[in-house]
Amino acid sequence: MVEAALDIEALSLSLGGREILQSISARIGAGEFCSVIGGNGAGKSTLLQCLMRIHTGWSGRVRLFGCDLATLSQRALARRIAYVPQGSGEDRLFSFTVREFVRMARYAWSGPFGAAHPGDGAAVEAAMARCGILGFARRAMDTLSGGERRKVYLAAALAQGADVLLLDEPMAFLDYRHQVEVTGILSALLREDRKTILCVTHDVNQALLAGGRVMALREGRLAWSGPAAALGSGDILERIFESSFRFFEDSVAGLRLVAPQRAENRR
Repeated sequence: MVEAALDIEALSLSLGGREILQSISARIGAGEFCSVIGGNGAGKSTLLQCLMRIHTGWSGRVRLFGCDLATLSQRALARRIAYVPQGSGEDRLFSFTVREFVRMARYAWSGPFGAAHPGDGAAVEAAMARCGILGFARRAMDTLSGGERRKVYLAAALAQGADVLLLDEPMAFLDYRHQVEVTGILSALLREDRKTILCVTHDVNQALLAGGRVMALREGRLAWSGPAAALGSGDILERIFESSFRFFEDSVAGLRLVAPQRAENRR
C-alpha cells in the first residue's frame, strides 16, 4: 500500500455557530493527485485552510506522513505542506520583486534571527526556473498579470520545499495558454518529484483531465470519493451538484467530458 501523505479522520469545523465541515475522512496517498470538487459553499477552500491550520478550531485528527498534525510546530508544518491560495491581489499592495516574493517562502528554513539557509539561493532559482518565471524575476509583483502571478505563487510553494501542495483554484481566471502552462508544471511535479497535490477546482473537466482521485464535498460533507474517470458514469455528478449534465466523448484524452444541461433541455 502506498504511504499516506494525509490521513484525515472525522474532521469537522463550525464557524459562527454554523457547521462548515462535517466529519470529513479521507486518505491521500504520497505522490497522488486529488481534486476537490463541489458547489459554492461546500467547504472546499475551508478544508485546505484546516489542513494548513489557518483555521485551528476544528475537531478530528489529521496525520501528515504519520505525524499528528496537532503536534507539529508551524515551522515544521511549513516544511512539509505549502498552500497556494486563490489569490485576491493583496500582493499588488507591495513592491516586492518576483525573486523577493519567492525568497520569502524560504522562511521555514531560516536560522536564528532569520539567518539565510545555505540552500535558499539554489531552491529559489530552481523553483523559478521550474515555473518559467526567471524572465521576469526582477519585476515588481504589482506589475504582473493574473497568469504570471499564479505561476509566481506556485514557484513560492516549490521554493518552500514542501512534499504536499494544497492548491486553491490554481486555474481560476487564467486564459488557455496559462492553464496549459500551469497544468504542465503540475504534471511534472507529480511525474518527476512525486509531490502530493490536493487541488480545489470548480471545473469538473479539469478534475477529469487531471486524473488521479476526486473528493466531492456537498454542504460540508464528503459526498463522493473515487477515481476521476468514474465521474463520467451514472448520476454521480447530478447528486453532487443537484444539476443535470451532458456528456461528450473526447477521443484524444479517452475520457467523457461534461457540460451543464440547460433546464429546458432536461428530460
